[in-house]
Amino acid sequence: MRRLRPGEVVVASDGRGGWRPCTARPSGRRAVVLEVDGPVTREPAPAPRLTVAFSLAKGERSEWAAAKLAELGVDRIVPLVCARTVVRPDDEGGRRTQRLARIIREAAMQARLVHLPELAPTTAFADLLAAEGGQACIAEPGGGAPSIAAPLALVGPEGGWTTAELDAAAAQGVRTVTLSDHVLRVETAAVAAGVLLTALRRGLVRTDDH
Repeated sequence: MRRLRPGEVVVASDGRGGWRPCTARPSGRRAVVLEVDGPVTREPAPAPRLTVAFSLAKGERSEWAAAKLAELGVDRIVPLVCARTVVRPDDEGGRRTQRLARIIREAAMQARLVHLPELAPTTAFADLLAAEGGQACIAEPGGGAPSIAAPLALVGPEGGWTTAELDAAAAQGVRTVTLSDHVLRVETAAVAAGVLLTALRRGLVRTDDH
């Protein structure tokens, strides 16, 4: 609120598709309040619902990836624990999860999204595969092109997927997809998956089956 000036128009959203215009009005010394300046508009959630699950990475790289995925409009972000994931699940009283949730919310506000992306709990690869393998594709060199028919993209750690993980995915009928001709870091691969899926959903790019 400290950056707002009287008369500025602001869009207030509930994060679930509802939004309405407001105007900043002066309220006391150096303070402003938002005054409703129009009806509530509701926008349906885009379909299909897109998810990017990526292996936790060291430092601030997971946070960077989560922020960019939120800006792109990916609907659900899943921190993933794989066999070769170096960073372990949140053991700091939930501080990492809280930080990621805050970063996603701030990125969504910056991008002016009216649907707030969901931050899923940190999930083991095997658990996510068992629950949602029918909708998934797995990023792996030599795979095919991403498709909106598989709206859940799985991005592994920099050490790569193990043979057991790839075999488990194949047993579930999960296709492998290529995100680049080059070796990508985890956060880059996650964002590449988000760019391709959101572009496919929007119709900005097309594949043979979409």
